[in-house]
Amino acid sequence: MDPQKKAPSLVDLCINLAMENVRYIGSVSGLDSNLLERILPHCNITQLTRIENCSKGTDLSPVTDKLWKRFYEMEYGVDNATRVIERMQQKKVQFKWKQLFEAKKKEREEAENKISKKLKQSYAESLAEKQSRQTRMTTKIPPSKRGFWGGSGSSHLTNYKSPLMKKAKVELLKSPEVINHKAVKRTFQSSSTSISRSVAAPTRPNNSSRINGASSSRSFNPISRR
Repeated sequence: MDPQKKAPSLVDLCINLAMENVRYIGSVSGLDSNLLERILPHCNITQLTRIENCSKGTDLSPVTDKLWKRFYEMEYGVDNATRVIERMQQKKVQFKWKQLFEAKKKEREEAENKISKKLKQSYAESLAEKQSRQTRMTTKIPPSKRGFWGGSGSSHLTNYKSPLMKKAKVELLKSPEVINHKAVKRTFQSSSTSISRSVAAPTRPNNSSRINGASSSRSFNPISRR
């Protein structure tokens, strides 16, 4: 040890030990303000809040007020702190910086919660609208491209698997109107076929008529001149 270097006092050793272990400090009631001026500046917001809460009955604001002002400037900006000072001077009021810090913190939390609620509400409305569109798309039946009596190929109505649609179609096919329509259609097709066959068959001449005609032709001889 250098003999020319002054040895630390017991108080200095205690202060250094307290600064190194400030995260463990609780109540500081009864300590001299000069000691607190050297120890408490090493605290963060959480540690300083804990020490003040544990030191009930002791006003630490003469030491901690400037520390809370520093925290206010770090969290919310120097310009904001300057505007607060100007407002207090204009209104001729005085608040401790811990109170100002807590009020600003509450104001910011409320604003953030309000924005968060709006975002959640907007997201919920967007999700509900998306689900509604999907529901409308899945429940919409596309129109059939062919008629009910469509020709070759299957129509959308034939391929639709709904039991209600199948039952309705069966009942329709069994109705008297549809049965009569099918009977008329078959009768018309049968009549058309018979007429076509009678028109297409050629009429053959009678053989007996041709023979009689030939005999008459041979028997008739004109009188020749002598």
